[in-house]
Amino acid sequence: MPDLFDPLTLGAIQAPNRILMAPLTRGRAGRDGVPTAIMADYYAQRASAGLIISEATGISRQGLGWPFAPGLWTEAQAEGWKPVTDAVHAAGGRIVAQLWHMGRQVHSSVIGEQPVSASATQTQGHVHTYEGRQPYEQARALDIAEIPGILDDYARATEHALKAGFDGVQIHAANGYLIDQFLRDGANLRTDSYGGSVENRIRLLSQVAERVVAAAGADRTGVRLSPNGASQGVDDSDPHALFLPAAKRLSELGIAFLELREPGPDGTFGRTDVPKLSPAIRTVFDGPLVVNSDYVTREQAQAALDSGVADAVSFGRTFLANPDLPARLRTGAPLNEGNMATWYSQGPEGYIDYPALATQDA
Repeated sequence: MPDLFDPLTLGAIQAPNRILMAPLTRGRAGRDGVPTAIMADYYAQRASAGLIISEATGISRQGLGWPFAPGLWTEAQAEGWKPVTDAVHAAGGRIVAQLWHMGRQVHSSVIGEQPVSASATQTQGHVHTYEGRQPYEQARALDIAEIPGILDDYARATEHALKAGFDGVQIHAANGYLIDQFLRDGANLRTDSYGGSVENRIRLLSQVAERVVAAAGADRTGVRLSPNGASQGVDDSDPHALFLPAAKRLSELGIAFLELREPGPDGTFGRTDVPKLSPAIRTVFDGPLVVNSDYVTREQAQAALDSGVADAVSFGRTFLANPDLPARLRTGAPLNEGNMATWYSQGPEGYIDYPALATQDA
């Protein structure tokens, strides 16, 4: 079985190890979605990852409702990302952009219009806005005539990502956002060619992947799914029957890698008793499979590789607080504790001030 520190080919990307950095929303861009200078420091500090998957990045104003999150739908945003990718590459790293449409998980005060989704549904609870947390709003169902425009948004964001110097892109099709809302029958109540059967519900995912592959190449395209259990109120009556065909379709397209966010019953940031589907997905997906959620130690990650299910592991909050995580896992050095209170602030605290081993040793 491979070791966590063995290299891995992810399509066109040669990862020097199998410790990937998971996407982590941090809220340090401007209100216009343009990355800021501090983001270059943050990502460059973490360049020893086998691959950095960027924080979720909006493909359109309609789809980006998280305050101070970055975008990739304008030329200015693409230009703003260039110093970030340059800094990562100068530090010897590799980085892909995660492409995001939040669907109904937004607020009109942020995006300037009513939220959209697969169907006219509403998430329970509250959403982050510039004015603080507010109740989620009723979404309107996307008209079938609007879907080609959504596909165009994904293609344009992909082209901007490549111009910005990213090594590829990852389609965010997980965590209860727009594509996930189309996938799951708990949110998709449509009666047209995008609703009802599994074949219809995976249609949007398939079409987005086809457009992104056409723009970037299959060898520079990844996808994230969250197959086991509900996410942000988006549930499905039979995840096994849904996600195996979805993963099989992505395998047919020859994407560079598939990442699965799979919390367990003891998850510390979302939990579920639904069994992990990664072993079954492994049987239908032929490319590199990356597992994610609540991995902290080298032993946990190596066990995932030893099982034969995973080819790599993506670390989230552990990478947030430990910019040199691969070195710490290799040497058994203690890990820094993260500070959740700083996750979405706009300053350096809890962002670029976590100490590296060399600093601590000095």
